[in-house]
Amino acid sequence: MTVAGFTFNPFAENTYLLSDETGEAVIVDPGCYEPAEQQALRQYIDDQNLRVVLLVNTHAHIDHVLGNQFVLDTYKVPYLLHEADFATLRAVPSYASNYGFPRYQPAEPTGQLRAGEAVRFGTTELEVRFVPGHAPGHVVFYHAPTSTVIGGDVLFQGSIGRTDLPGGDHATLIASIKSQLLPLPDDTVVYPGHGPATTIGQERRTNPFLT
Repeated sequence: MTVAGFTFNPFAENTYLLSDETGEAVIVDPGCYEPAEQQALRQYIDDQNLRVVLLVNTHAHIDHVLGNQFVLDTYKVPYLLHEADFATLRAVPSYASNYGFPRYQPAEPTGQLRAGEAVRFGTTELEVRFVPGHAPGHVVFYHAPTSTVIGGDVLFQGSIGRTDLPGGDHATLIASIKSQLLPLPDDTVVYPGHGPATTIGQERRTNPFLT
C-alpha cells in the first residue's frame, strides 16, 4: 500500500490518498476547500493513473470534511463514516461560515464504518479500529502488512487530539489510545490528521500525555 499525503486548508489538515498495485485508491479525510487544493488532489490522482473507489472519514470535524462533496461529485464513490459521528458531520453547516468556509457543501454518508470490519480496495484490507475521545465516532485505519495507521486526530507526534470540542472526552481518548494503538508493534507508522508522521514506539516512550 502506498500512502500519499496532502496538507490542506487553514487548519493544516492532512488528507491521505491510499492506493495499491491495482491502481485502486481510497481518499481519507479530504480537507481540500479551495479550488487550487482540489485541483492538486485531482492532478495527483490523474498523474498516477489511479481509480478512486471510496471516500472515508476518520471523523467529521470541519477541517476533515471540507472536500467530501468535491470527491463525491468528481469520483461518484461510496462515502463511509462511523454512525456515532453522523451528528458531528450534520452540525458542520451550522458553523462553517463562522470558521471562514461559507462555500462548504454538506455531504451525506452512503454507509457506515464499523469497528473490526475491513475497508477494502484493490487487494488491500484496512482494519477499522474505534477510537473515540476526540470525536464520538472517531476511527483509525490499520494496515498490518505495512504496519501503517491512518490516525486522524487521535495520536500526534508528542501530543494527542484535543478533547474540548463537543463530544470530546479526555479520559475516553486516553483509554482509546492505550487499548487500540499502543498494543501495535513499535515500528507501526502513524499518519496523523495534523503534523508529521510518528511511530507507536516513539509515542509509547516519549509522549508526555501517555506516561
